[in-house]
Amino acid sequence: MKVLVPVKSVAQIDGEPLLDGAAEVSPDLLEWRLNEWDEFALEAALRLVEGDGGEVVVVTVGQEEAEEGLLACLAKGADRAVRIWDPALAGADPLAVAGLLARLATEEQPDLILGGVQSSDSGNAATAVALAGLLDLPRVAVVAGIELDGDQLTVERELDGGAIEVLRLRTPALLTVQTGINEPRYATLRAIKQAKAKPLATLGPAELGTDAAAALALAGSRTVALAMPERGEGATMIDGPPSAIAGRIAEIVTAEVGS
Repeated sequence: MKVLVPVKSVAQIDGEPLLDGAAEVSPDLLEWRLNEWDEFALEAALRLVEGDGGEVVVVTVGQEEAEEGLLACLAKGADRAVRIWDPALAGADPLAVAGLLARLATEEQPDLILGGVQSSDSGNAATAVALAGLLDLPRVAVVAGIELDGDQLTVERELDGGAIEVLRLRTPALLTVQTGINEPRYATLRAIKQAKAKPLATLGPAELGTDAAAALALAGSRTVALAMPERGEGATMIDGPPSAIAGRIAEIVTAEVGS
């Protein structure tokens, strides 16, 4: 069994950024780490292939700083890693990233794709879902449990209010994994050293049969500027019976956005 795990190195801001309308935060203020949700997806993949001679391939779309996250995945047990990058892809949105991942997935032909529900920096929860759409794969989001029997998957999915939905589907498929599904393993010192000997390929868009311009053409959005939100006057507290509260809310909405 081959499992493809898309991962992301997420940016954490060290200190208070000065946002002056630029489209990105200064790299000097950023620290990088592997996205938390992706760590649980990787652990789920490793558990699925353990004992059956399967393969776990991790992939990211990111600049050189992302290699540290890929090495962490290799140290934990992933077999291969792929980094897709071109300087023109800086700021690529989830749809553009999904398009590149789809091209790699078409080449790799995995039995299963496991991704995190979302990333801790942008929180779009869109890349893996878009990837499933581009590949025309059955998919389940916010997965809290996975069982595999041959090509049959039984998954538990979190719903609002703490309810659990049980679904069955066949591979190939794509699942987005929720935190808490398992306990991610730690890499040993020996494994960290051995990770550097494992295959880590760097591919440009051309090696996937496309170019940066075509990849970015899939994008549905782009970051124009970043700025701190203006501080408001605080919350308006409304007291009274439900009918009076509803009427007051309607007045506020009408005044703010029009009828």
